[in-house]
Amino acid sequence: MPPSRASRAVAPVLVIGLTACAAVLGARWVSSELAPARCTFAAAGREVSLTPEQSANAATIAAVSVQRGLPPRAATIGLATAIQESKLRNLRYGDADSQGLFQQRPSQGWGTVEQITDPVYASNAFYDVLIEVEGWDQGVVTEVAQEVQRSAYPDAYADHEWEGRVLASILTGQEGGGSDLTCRLGDPAGAGSAQAVSDKALAQLGMQAQVEEQLVRLDPGEGSRAWAAATWAVAHAEAEDVSAVSVAGRTWDRGSGQWSDDEQPAAGSSTAVVIEVG
Repeated sequence: MPPSRASRAVAPVLVIGLTACAAVLGARWVSSELAPARCTFAAAGREVSLTPEQSANAATIAAVSVQRGLPPRAATIGLATAIQESKLRNLRYGDADSQGLFQQRPSQGWGTVEQITDPVYASNAFYDVLIEVEGWDQGVVTEVAQEVQRSAYPDAYADHEWEGRVLASILTGQEGGGSDLTCRLGDPAGAGSAQAVSDKALAQLGMQAQVEEQLVRLDPGEGSRAWAAATWAVAHAEAEDVSAVSVAGRTWDRGSGQWSDDEQPAAGSSTAVVIEVG
């Protein structure tokens, strides 16, 4: 029996509908696959979105404060300052002879160009001066930052205080839980080096690690330090080809960029951090 007039009319509509649906799904896939890599930090009802480079630099600034045993407020001030000075990029240029994350100047005694463009050295140099500012841990962030930097724009640091607070609360481990940090990244560029991650953890966090093939194991010994180490690893995932980070029964997976609860939490210390490379 030949198809009815109604069925002949419905067929093109179905084809158009299926084609439109496929186009929408295809557009979403392309958008997801081609979207630039980003890390999102969320706390206190606010979000900060950074590139992997910016995220790694922010994590380094926070890690140095953790290594030194400074309160999270130190990281807040350091991060707000670096956002204003360099947008969390390790610049090789600036006003006069200013360079690096904090736009420190060799001519003003901050160190050599090689030193101030080393994020660990630059962060330590910043904190060395910060803790000598009277009342730094209680004063207004922008005023304390200005005491350290002596900027021509002393009020500018206030614009980034809330960003500094969001980043510091997560990267010093005060938030915990992991869901406040997501990183959408592409596939690892290479196999990575577990030893390189271990060396970086020692230099930045001051934490010794055990290396087992492609795994790096840290045991910070305390909850907030554990989450500081875990979020540090996620923030450095792009640079170090990290594929997964586990702590306290939760795992960040590079494929999804999200944290999830482990079905079978690993045996051992609840503050152990396991970083999988490659």
